[in-house]
Amino acid sequence: MVAFVDVENTARWARTVGFETIAIGLVSYLEDDFRRWEQFDKCPRIASHSTFGVIELMPTSDHETYGFKYVNGHPINTKTGLQTVTAFGVLADVASGYPTFLSEMTLLTAMRTAATSAMAAKYLARPDAETMALIGTGAQSEFQSLAFRSVLGINRLRLWDIDPEAMDKLTANLTPLGFELEVCASAEDAVRGADIITTCTADKRNATVLHDDDVVAGVHINAIGGDCPGKTELDSTILNRSTVFVEYPEQTFIEGEIQHFDDSFPVVELWTVVNGDHPGRSRADEVTVFDSVGFAIEDFSALKYLRDQTADTEFQVEIDLIAEPLDPKNLYSLMAGTQ
Repeated sequence: MVAFVDVENTARWARTVGFETIAIGLVSYLEDDFRRWEQFDKCPRIASHSTFGVIELMPTSDHETYGFKYVNGHPINTKTGLQTVTAFGVLADVASGYPTFLSEMTLLTAMRTAATSAMAAKYLARPDAETMALIGTGAQSEFQSLAFRSVLGINRLRLWDIDPEAMDKLTANLTPLGFELEVCASAEDAVRGADIITTCTADKRNATVLHDDDVVAGVHINAIGGDCPGKTELDSTILNRSTVFVEYPEQTFIEGEIQHFDDSFPVVELWTVVNGDHPGRSRADEVTVFDSVGFAIEDFSALKYLRDQTADTEFQVEIDLIAEPLDPKNLYSLMAGTQ
């Protein structure tokens, strides 16, 4: 039997616990795994690109537990009422090869993405940061907002999206939660006075969502929308005058904002900040960029957190996923009904 958490139970668990509490827990698990980053097997995600979007597998292992996530990214899906991103994930025991935990990861990916953003900002944003600009108010925006409030105390948001309905949606969802919101007339307007800028657009192209003139000294940029070849959000001039932090360079140079540059472009791996090898932000006027594309170790951490938090609760069930004949050499007996 394999432990399983489906969409309904993930949502019920999140409503019961509250995402701001979950975000704090996820950050703790992420920090623990980032501190032991070198213990993991790592590779860029395995991607199958098409004109419609991308389907990816994201594997990793710490040599005791193996994990992977299946995930897609199809920005055109919303035009037909489908999600841009869907996902599921698995943990398995390395010693036996048996899967031990299976979960939906559409909701969980949104949670871990927001928690990873907040963890990075915890180390890279100015300690006195109070206001965040959200450029792109789609499916990820509520999660980002709640994670930044729970981890950094950010309650003041300046919003911009090319879709007015998306801004209305976010405003309707966050106003009852006590956020101080300002809907802005443009991305340039939104970033005025912001200490942190989060870009999370879904357009699959090289776009300039944020221009160099929009970025003032001391800002932290949380660039989470550039996540495949040919898709970026930032004016490359911003990167040239910033300290750029990444998860796994081999993947980020393929998919992130830094895909415009060759591998000689200087970057700092975020795990070296979390474990204390690198100081992170070094000056109040420094511009820092977290060029986030999402990495398998983050999914590994999130799956472990969900597994541990739902163990022995009504939110986790067992499913019969593994064929186990009484005689392991006689698999045919299950089909023949002879065992």
